[in-house]
Amino acid sequence: MKYTEDHEWLRAEGDEIVVGVTKHASEQLGDVVFIELPDEGREVTAGEEIVVIESVKAASDITAPVAGVITAVNAALADNPGDVNGDPMTAWFFRLKPADAGAMDGFMDEAAYRALVD
Repeated sequence: MKYTEDHEWLRAEGDEIVVGVTKHASEQLGDVVFIELPDEGREVTAGEEIVVIESVKAASDITAPVAGVITAVNAALADNPGDVNGDPMTAWFFRLKPADAGAMDGFMDEAAYRALVD
């Protein structure tokens, strides 16, 4: 697992990256009531806003951590957005095939992420 400064978690699975939000992000958002996911097959650039999350506290965006193509989305989250609050570490948003095979190298490991949020 790797982590971004925007409180996203990244998990490599084969040649893809699975992306979700951390427990810290989920707690900061509060009760999530709406999620808009990107379309499968969409090409994205690093830093591009691709997911919209609305909660009782605020609206937020999830950005693409790296450039690539969206290969799958977790459509169940659109129907059950509160799953992000239940277990954010398993409630993934999308899968991405990165344009660069070493795309995850520059992200934080768990110890560095814990230091960021503590």
